Amino acid sequence: MEKKIIKAILREELKKNLILKGKIVFDPDNVTRKHNKQKDWKRVAMVVFDGEMTEYYSWFIERRYGLKLNRPLRGAHVTFVNDAIREIAGGDEKWEEVRKRWEGKEIDVILNPDVRTNAEHWWMKADETPEFWQIRDELGLGRPFWGLHLTVGYANERNIDQSKYIHGLIQKGLAN
Repeated sequence: MEKKIIKAILREELKKNLILKGKIVFDPDNVTRKHNKQKDWKRVAMVVFDGEMTEYYSWFIERRYGLKLNRPLRGAHVTFVNDAIREIAGGDEKWEEVRKRWEGKEIDVILNPDVRTNAEHWWMKADETPEFWQIRDELGLGRPFWGLHLTVGYANERNIDQSKYIHGLIQKGLAN
């Protein structure tokens, strides 16, 4: 396809997405015992958002399905690096170099507003943000197995059956 046609298609696709301004944070505070256990061998970078984005979309899910989700522990964010230090080309030295260049920068994050679920977690895809791939490339990291996303919330032991039921209806095309 011609470059002009491809660019036009991409522009149309972007019109369907949300664009949120967020701040890049390397090595965020550890909020769980699991995070503390992993801090010596894992590196994490994310974009954090001010406001109540996750609460907003969680409210829609509650209104539509009667499903009350737990909030993400770190608030509204997209984690784009969650990798072992041994996976980073250049190790800690490279990590520090990239961190110094990007830490605290504001970027526009492109989110697909179609909320998705696997029955336990509910999220919005965030794979279209070029800075994520630029930073991962600088670190020598490829694409992660799971796509990048903003977690809206997650079901717990009290409502997991309801969430599974809703997920099943969505898969069958009986709900959207």
